[in-house]
Amino acid sequence: MTAAGGIFRPGMLAGRVALVTGGGTGIGLGIASCLAEAGATVAIASRKLEHLEPAAAELRAAGARVSTVQTNVREPEAAARMVEQVAGEHGRLDILVNNAAGNFYAPSATLSPNAWRAVVETDLYGSFYCAQAVYPLMKAQGGGRIVMISMTLHYRGWPLMAHATAAKAGVDALTRTLALEWAADRITVNAVAPGPIPTEGVRKAFTPPDGGAPDIFMDEYAARAIPLRRWGTPADVGQMVAFLAGPAGEWITGAIVVVDGGSWLACGRP
Repeated sequence: MTAAGGIFRPGMLAGRVALVTGGGTGIGLGIASCLAEAGATVAIASRKLEHLEPAAAELRAAGARVSTVQTNVREPEAAARMVEQVAGEHGRLDILVNNAAGNFYAPSATLSPNAWRAVVETDLYGSFYCAQAVYPLMKAQGGGRIVMISMTLHYRGWPLMAHATAAKAGVDALTRTLALEWAADRITVNAVAPGPIPTEGVRKAFTPPDGGAPDIFMDEYAARAIPLRRWGTPADVGQMVAFLAGPAGEWITGAIVVVDGGSWLACGRP
């Protein structure tokens, strides 16, 4: 079937196995749901066990085939064990979504080394460790799809988020580099950069250090700052991930796709 004939085909990911890190909540759960709806068997991973079973139950209730794995993507050995567990349970692994991330407001002048490491190691190191762990398996299978989850704040700078913006800028660079290195193995590597999506975790991350209300999530923000005049949803990101993972993504690699309702353009280009 040609790519054009399969973009919206029901079950377009049937027979594929997808692993979504940070898949127990928020955007990660939305991505897992979209991949499952497209027919994939989904494994969701999280550092926190309490996030996994409720998410798995929600996905199963919608008819998904899903498994769970507890891991810490900051540890390369743990990332390797996660990939081994998922591949052992399902017999293969076709799609990796590097969604696990950490974030919070913190003044750069007083940002502790531990706080810096916590975010950079989760967002950037974790993305590399998971991609590196899945590479031999995808190569042996004759190809695969890797999708990084980036963001847009580093395109223009965002005060109090030096750790997150630096890490996600690294994710963009990693995406392009791995895309070139692994193209010969028929492994595509792309990224999706979400804009403002007010999940519980994002709201917590964007709460200022003084505990005041996060201005970015005031009711009038969407109408004022997002050209398409609505908040994003996890499904908006999940649908783009499914597109890149499906037949239409076969000849796309090294791309960083912004999904933000036009909000970063409205704030000016870098």
